[in-house]
Parts: sequence; structure tokens; C-alpha cells
Amino acid sequence: MTLFNVAIGMALFEEVSKKSALHPKPAGLLLNYGTSGFRTVAEQLDHVMFRMGLLAVLRSKKTKATIGVMVTASHNPEEDNGIKLVDPMGEMVTPTWEEYAMQVANAEQEALLTVLGDIMKREAIDINQGAAVFIGRDTRPSSESLSQAVLDGILSLAGHAHDYGVLTTPQLHFMVRCENTQSRYGNPTTEGYYQKLSQAFVQLVKHAPNRTDDQKHLLVDGANGVGALKLREMEPFLQKELQISLFNKGTGGKLNFQCGADYVKVQQGPPLGVEMLVGQRCCSFDGDADRIVYYYSDSEGRFHLLDGDKIATLISTFLKKLVTQAGLDLQIGVVQTAYANGSSTRYLENNMKVTVRCVETGVKHLHHAAQEFDIGVYFEANGHGTVLFSESAVEKIQQLAMDSSTSDEKKSAAQILENTVNVTNQAVGDAISDMLLVEAVLAVQGLSLQQWDAMYTDLPNRQRKVKVADKSVITTTDAERRALSPAGLQDAVDALVKQYRLSRAFVRPSGTEDTIRVYAEADTQENTDSLAHEVCMAVYRLAGGVGEEPQPLC
Repeated sequence: MTLFNVAIGMALFEEVSKKSALHPKPAGLLLNYGTSGFRTVAEQLDHVMFRMGLLAVLRSKKTKATIGVMVTASHNPEEDNGIKLVDPMGEMVTPTWEEYAMQVANAEQEALLTVLGDIMKREAIDINQGAAVFIGRDTRPSSESLSQAVLDGILSLAGHAHDYGVLTTPQLHFMVRCENTQSRYGNPTTEGYYQKLSQAFVQLVKHAPNRTDDQKHLLVDGANGVGALKLREMEPFLQKELQISLFNKGTGGKLNFQCGADYVKVQQGPPLGVEMLVGQRCCSFDGDADRIVYYYSDSEGRFHLLDGDKIATLISTFLKKLVTQAGLDLQIGVVQTAYANGSSTRYLENNMKVTVRCVETGVKHLHHAAQEFDIGVYFEANGHGTVLFSESAVEKIQQLAMDSSTSDEKKSAAQILENTVNVTNQAVGDAISDMLLVEAVLAVQGLSLQQWDAMYTDLPNRQRKVKVADKSVITTTDAERRALSPAGLQDAVDALVKQYRLSRAFVRPSGTEDTIRVYAEADTQENTDSLAHEVCMAVYRLAGGVGEEPQPLC
């Protein structure tokens, strides 16, 4: 390193030191970078935001690409907030840099420059390399000031920032991917996002002529978040091929309060403010619009949820049919977690003959596993997911779609596949993109929600939590489906599972607190609840439960 470079580095670090004092870290506060970044009450995040601005600049210098920073806490309550970094192809940041994020966020004030210097040395970062960072934020009251703290961090290390203001999380991922592919993936603007997805959707539904207004009508719960705002902006681009009645659009209600995808999934019931007619298609976004679930009410008033498992099954069934019609040799895989309903796994493997892979909880694990297939479909049960198409798969699809010598049936299937690629946000799970894809699949296949729901019947399931003194006493293997420790716990779970039909259960430590999460499913809800309670009791006895014993559900 030349004396000139050293001088530049010293000047920048002096600026960082000066600006950092304006964003002081509360002494002793430690935060974890989870699957979706840092999340906690907004009042504790100012220093984290500033420091993630610094780290984003270093990541940009290292990759020689634009990096994204999103200020959001997704489905969390309105008083929370958070931040996550986005890598060059719109994916989540690599595990090594998650560790760096925690080191930078948790360094005491006097150690911050040392930590930054160590990262630069370890990663051989050239201080003179340019850096560019895209910033987006959700609609929380705290998001504007916190994104300003991110901007302060970026500028103090002489990075270039593009502040998009209010965006959905998937839109920011989209922008980053577009920028780093020289717009081959799309244009890095909100209009570019709307145009790409809506044009593909309009082309897809041309394969379903004579749709009625009822078939085009969809009720959307926007969770009083940014998804509602952006969906309104997108509507003109859809050319009335989708007619949306928007609820919980943020004009009066509180973000994620008694509404949104997470609320509907957990409560197994409709959100506040949505007026459902019998059989009407409804869906809910979460607060930053990266999750979606569908639902309807039947003629007897019963609520039916079509969650991430149902969405993955619908989409993968559609894709396999098209790939077969097109005569393409492409491997389709569906990636799930242990929380996926057992009925969905059996249907995919036994009926659809699709490869199913189970991975650890966390969308980053699903995303990476999906990349191993020509076409990888991944969804968590909570409705967070997307479809990934390999470069070779896209090339084969495009070539067949343009091949004048192929049969009409194969060419039509390839054209539908091509538009399916374009309506999909391959950077990350995206509620708006997934909504358009589901609507297109239903239209093209002529399916009602009831017919979709009837593909398979979910097994009753139950999720519970047990407080323990130390969550680390439980370690797991086999994608978190089996416990390695403490001794005897997995044997106890196995013995309990054998007592019920079509049953399974697993336990795993929480990522953020000293609790153990318990999942159970069986042939009836009564048996499921009984199994879940007995597994909770086994955890309490063998893994150091604290407080009152787990109680049976009434």
C-alpha cells in the first residue's frame, strides 16, 4: 500500500470516528444477525444502521459490485425495525459477512475502527476501490431516520448511495440484481419492476381467454404496509387483467396488527377488515411484502388456508406439466423445511414424482438448495419463497420458444415457461410476484381455489414453545428433524410418534431466545395436540425446562 493510499485510509477512518460518535452504541448491547438480518425495537438500532452502512461499503469494495441495504422488520410489530444486507445478485449476504456484521454491530465504540481494519485486512479490500450501495425502507415511523443513519455510514467511508426511499424488500433485491447484470435482468427502477412483471403476467393470461370479472377479482390484505402502496402503483400496468380490492392499505390501521400473512398463518383465520364472500379468492402480504398466503371461506363458513406448501405444490405441478409438454430435459426440485406439512411432501413425491429436498429453517438455506436444480421451487410454510431458473434452463426455454421448426404444442409450452420466468422475482421471495404467478397459474389451468386446495389435504399440525435455561443443550441433525442432544430426547420423541397415525414431530432451538420450538402433526387435531403436549413435556424434563410445566391445550 502506498503512502498516498495510507493517507486516504487514515482520512476516511478519521471521518468514520467522528461520525460514529453521533451514532453511539449502548454499552453492553449485543445483537444477532439472523436469517433476515438484525431486528429489535427501533430505539436500539441507530448505531447498527450507521455501522451497516460502513459494512455495505466494504462489501461493495470487496465484490466490486452494488450492494443493497434494506431497513425493515417485515412481519414484526410496528415498533420494531431491522436491517439486512443484499449481495450482488439480489441474494442474502454470505455467512462470512453475517459474522462480520455482528462483529461491527457489537464492537464497543473504541474498538470499531480496529474491527473494520481487521475485516479490510482479512478480505484484502482496496480502500481506493469505488463503492455503491442501494438503500430502501419500509413504511414504519422509524424507518426514515434509521435509513438516514445508514446513509451517514455510507458517506463517511466515501461510498456512493442511491436512496430509493420506500420500497418493498423484494423490490430492493430486484434493483440490486438489475444493476449488477447491466439491466439484463430488468431496469433498476420501480417502473422497470412493474413493467417486467406485469407484461409477463398479461402475456400469461392470454392463454386463458374468456376470463370473467369474477375470475379476475382478488381481495388483497396489504398488512397496512408498503406492499399495499406499491400494489396500487402497479395496478395500471396490469391492464385490468387483475382487478384488486385492497384492504388494510395503511390509511388508518397499524402495520401487521391483526392483519398480514403472518397473522393469518398463525391464527388460521381472516385478517381484520377483509370482508370475504363464500369462495372468494383472498391473499395477505406481510409488512414488507416478501410473504404471501391465500385463503377462502367455504359455504359452511369454514376458513381454508393455502400457505407456502400449497403455493409450492401449485407452481411445481404447473411447471412440470409445461416442461413435459415442451419436451425439455430439465430437473425440477422443490425445497422445503421440516415445517412443511407431511401431506404436501407425500403428494409431491408420490403423485407428482418431483424431487423434494428438506433443509434447515431459514430462507437462505432454501434459496441455496434451489440453485442446485434446473428449476428450483422453494417456499417456507409461512409463504416466503420463489422459483429459481438456472441460466442453462432459461437458455433452453428461450431457444425452444423461438424455434420455428418445433410443434405448436411445444412452442406454446415454451412461451408460457418464458413468461413464467419473467413474472418471477428470482432474487428473493416476493409477495407481489408470487401473487401474479399464482393468479396466472390458476387462470391458465382453469382452477378455482377449491380445486387447488383439493390437490391434497393438510394434516393437522401444531407449533408450541418450551422455555429452557439454555437453548444450546439441544443440537440437531437431518435438517433439524432429529435431536442429537441431550441424551434420550430423540428416543423419547420417536416413542411418542409411534403412538399416533400419520404422525411426526421434531424439536429445534429458537434462533433468538432460550426456548425450544416443538412441531407435531398427526391424523386428527386431537391427536396432534396430544402429541405436541407430550413432546413439550419430554423437552421440559430432558432439556432443562424452566418455569411452569407445559400445559395441554384446552
